[in-house]
Amino acid sequence: MRSLWNGSISFGLVNIPVKLYAGTANEDIKFNYLHSVCHTPIKYQKTCPRCAKQVAEDEIVKGYQFQKSQYVIMEEADFEAIAPEKTRSIDILDFVQLESIDPVYFQRTYFLEPTETGVKAYHLLKRAMKEKNKIAIAKVVIRSREHLAAVRVYGPGLALETMHYANEIRSIDQLTQVSMEPEINERELEMAMMIIDNLTTDFEPEKYHNEYQRMLAAVLEQKIAGKEIAPAGPPPAAGKVIDLMAALEASVKATKDKAAQAQKEESAPGREPTLLNVKPKGRRRQETEETG
Repeated sequence: MRSLWNGSISFGLVNIPVKLYAGTANEDIKFNYLHSVCHTPIKYQKTCPRCAKQVAEDEIVKGYQFQKSQYVIMEEADFEAIAPEKTRSIDILDFVQLESIDPVYFQRTYFLEPTETGVKAYHLLKRAMKEKNKIAIAKVVIRSREHLAAVRVYGPGLALETMHYANEIRSIDQLTQVSMEPEINERELEMAMMIIDNLTTDFEPEKYHNEYQRMLAAVLEQKIAGKEIAPAGPPPAAGKVIDLMAALEASVKATKDKAAQAQKEESAPGREPTLLNVKPKGRRRQETEETG
């Protein structure tokens, strides 16, 4: 993997040199946009309407509009000059329990790897956090933007999760139907909790798969082989629930059967289907938002 950012973790008076790597990848099947007449890939060009010409990357600068049609230009050196020490430092501010952070705050996952000179301090911090069952709340600047972040133990190393600030989280209280809670009788609540019990298990991420991607891959394989694609039938009508109790009772039975079937299949794991590896040429270049 290629590192996206080089800097250090600031832990008290200890500095731990680290490299930052993307912790997740988008595995969606990619498509090109083509001209329907000749099937030529469409080009996306950056042009200047005033000069009426295509603009090269080295001619593009960042500008902040402070009045209509008036901009102040910011160079990379201007961003570095704000606080040069912050642009290469993950500053730990506090230690908290992971359970105290609502998942709505988390954005993107990165992995942290120590350089040769920071190996011992890195693993010391990881061991101490693991022993105390704490995660670190920190601040880090990536691509001229300061992020709130959580540094936590992940497997044999440390991961960094960029986070939203509190003022970036919208209030759910604005949704009127959420705050108007109707009366729920005890039997309905009991049945709903039975469904939860029947579906409760340990989280095993390997058992969840992108079913739509599998079906899409199968269609692509058929198209490549020149086969005709049969049109899908109409989706089942999703009518309104007339009898909530009847729906709950049916759900309890269905989830109980599902739980029993899952237990039965535990001893005979299914084979993972092979996905079509589609790598279209001439794909539209996608810019990484948070690299350094």
